[in-house]
Amino acid sequence: MLNFICPVCKKELYTKEKSLLCENGHCFDISRKGTVNLLRTGKANHGDDKRMVMARKTFLDKGYYEPLHAVIRETAAEYSYDGCTLLDCGCGECSYTADISRHFISKNINAEIIGIDVSKEAINCAASRHSGIRLAVASVFDIPLPDKSCDIVLAMFSPFSGSEYLRVLKDGGIYITAYPLEDHLFELKKAVYDEPYRNEVSDTGVDGFELLSQKDCKFRMELKTNEDLISLFEMTPYCYKTSKTDREKLDRISALSVCAEFGIAVYRKK
Repeated sequence: MLNFICPVCKKELYTKEKSLLCENGHCFDISRKGTVNLLRTGKANHGDDKRMVMARKTFLDKGYYEPLHAVIRETAAEYSYDGCTLLDCGCGECSYTADISRHFISKNINAEIIGIDVSKEAINCAASRHSGIRLAVASVFDIPLPDKSCDIVLAMFSPFSGSEYLRVLKDGGIYITAYPLEDHLFELKKAVYDEPYRNEVSDTGVDGFELLSQKDCKFRMELKTNEDLISLFEMTPYCYKTSKTDREKLDRISALSVCAEFGIAVYRKK
């Protein structure tokens, strides 16, 4: 089993009773849910708050993003093998990670799966998803894993941390990422904003990696209840960037047809 490394001194962490300790005496408690907080900061809360985490869980558990889930789990399986290690950077409440883990089991792929996220609320929620995932509160910009220890890095809509991905990936390791395309959720934006904007899609070139494949995943979602519409809105960054007046427009909508549009890219470490 791959051990975490200490966020303070970068030495390997070992389990002792209900804690993780390194040879320099730095100690990190293991929670009752089996997670550990390896975030180096004095700030109390980071990343997605409980409201956003629960909105995402509520929405994704209803299967609206199943076409994307299918592409991600099949892509991960394509590049996996027995004994490989997959790290989900910015795993959130682990909807995608848990789906991959279950898919690997169905394919008889024995893999170690690790998820990290800066949000303690997200990791607490993730702990109830699937027992086969090791979880830590940690930043993608300071990944608590040794150099060249991972075969696959997955990053679903999380901040890009190229230098850390290159550090933890083995030579020839795989980086899989998903990102919103230009018209993703445009109908939702039209329902809220007077002047809705389209997303900017950046170049798929990534320093230190070669692009192996890129595909689009586009599908339409028929949101049949206001509850589902609100959950979709609250799981996005729009929720905290929208005025109260614009937000209240959603309360008057009982159903909405919305397009989801994603790009999925696969890279290999050079």
